[in-house]
Amino acid sequence: MDPDSSDPDPDPDLNPKRLRSGEDFDIIIGFLGFWALVLFVLTAFLEVTGKPALLPAMILLAVVLAIWAMVRLRKRLPARRAGRSR
Repeated sequence: MDPDSSDPDPDPDLNPKRLRSGEDFDIIIGFLGFWALVLFVLTAFLEVTGKPALLPAMILLAVVLAIWAMVRLRKRLPARRAGRSR
């Protein structure tokens, strides 16, 4: 190994912090997905009953855009593994 190397771990797929980061993204995407579903049902209910639904619809748009951005970022990280060595 070259002592002048600036990268201590040459294989990023084996870096546990990078793997954990991908799992964290999965958790955040799931959390946002749950709230997107709740907001969709709420917005649909408010629309059907004729009540103002602009605020829930705008929040739903923000959540869907956040999910889209998280999925795009998640694609750059390595795939999850079946097991984790400890």
